[in-house]
Amino acid sequence: MPSLLPKIESQLSSLQVPVTLQLPDGRQFGRPGSRVTLAFTEWSALAKLAARQLGALGEAYVEGKVQIQGAMRDLIDVTVGLLPHNPAQTTDTWWSRLQHSARSRSLHSLGKDAEQIQFHYDVSDDFYALWLDPRRVYSCAYFRDDSMTLAQAQEAKLDLICRKLMLQPGDRYLDIGAGWGALLLWAAEHYGVDATGITLSKNQHAHVSRLIEEKGLAGRVRVELRDYRELDESRPFDKISSVGMFEHVGSANMGAYFGKINALLKPGGLVLNHGITSGQVNYAQLGAGLGDFIEKYIFPGGELLHVTRILRETAAAGLEMVDTENLRPHYARTLWHWSDALEAHFDDAREVLERHSGKDKAGRVLRAYRLYLAGSAMSFEQGWIALHQMLATKLDGKVKAQPLHGAQSVYPFVRDYIYK
Repeated sequence: MPSLLPKIESQLSSLQVPVTLQLPDGRQFGRPGSRVTLAFTEWSALAKLAARQLGALGEAYVEGKVQIQGAMRDLIDVTVGLLPHNPAQTTDTWWSRLQHSARSRSLHSLGKDAEQIQFHYDVSDDFYALWLDPRRVYSCAYFRDDSMTLAQAQEAKLDLICRKLMLQPGDRYLDIGAGWGALLLWAAEHYGVDATGITLSKNQHAHVSRLIEEKGLAGRVRVELRDYRELDESRPFDKISSVGMFEHVGSANMGAYFGKINALLKPGGLVLNHGITSGQVNYAQLGAGLGDFIEKYIFPGGELLHVTRILRETAAAGLEMVDTENLRPHYARTLWHWSDALEAHFDDAREVLERHSGKDKAGRVLRAYRLYLAGSAMSFEQGWIALHQMLATKLDGKVKAQPLHGAQSVYPFVRDYIYK
């Protein structure tokens, strides 16, 4: 393995950010003034660095084969410099598309989806509470004003969604993938809707149920432990939101997903999909092993599609897109807030996870999330992935005098109402 050293030294010399390597035999080398040290305990992990397989190198860190000394923001600067190419530009062939389609179908049954959601979200509520905002909004914030705190930006995002949906008192409103209930409760408390939320996370279901009771909203707010495919279509909803949800649906099920939304939505109603999208038109995981790392440790079964694919499936299901907005830089800033908060509460997070799942598993989970949050911030900053809010309507076939002839929905076809 010492034969790898000349290759690695050449790679490090080209980096603008100094980094030091500590080898398994205790030797160190690197550029002066290093802000990051990678301490290897196994030569096999060093080989991953030489091959620039950064996802595998991340796995080695999670499994304790390499240690990171230094700030996560500095580590990300090193990571960008080490990438052999843009990881969003991966080869797309008919064979890779066929493999992906078969894999997608196998990963997204009712049972599989429930297992995968619980794998991620049922880690520990107390763990997430350490680095999320007080409402536990686990999705992209909206920094309408540059001076906003994370909590303020998350409330701005909740209100932006409600305004885009034109929520009104008495509306029957459905939130698919309700998380810890922030949007569901915001819509009920500020817009007077009759709200239903669904989740596959047992922890989240218990948390939201408790909040509904505490706030005295049991008469018009409810949360169900239910898959979207199981929802009753006999009483359609006026408005529907889906936040951070379609990333878990799977490419193979995307048509059925939007078809179900169409069946659940009243004619003339509105639906808003808010989710992470791929930075490339043809689906493929991020290269350099980054996609494999996220699949293994963070979001099993997660699939990112380009916004054009999402909009195509929306239209094919009979829904008309009326507004699409890219919030990509907002998510980078959100993730850095989360990453910084996790770093600030690192010891508390370790203690919480150890109580929940034992020392060995706690260490792996904590190390995985450190890399995931900072690495995701990098991916949004670089434009490898994006975040889109897509507003669509189900036309009702009725020509109205107001606001415009032919609107056929409650959408006014002017954007002013969103920002007033």
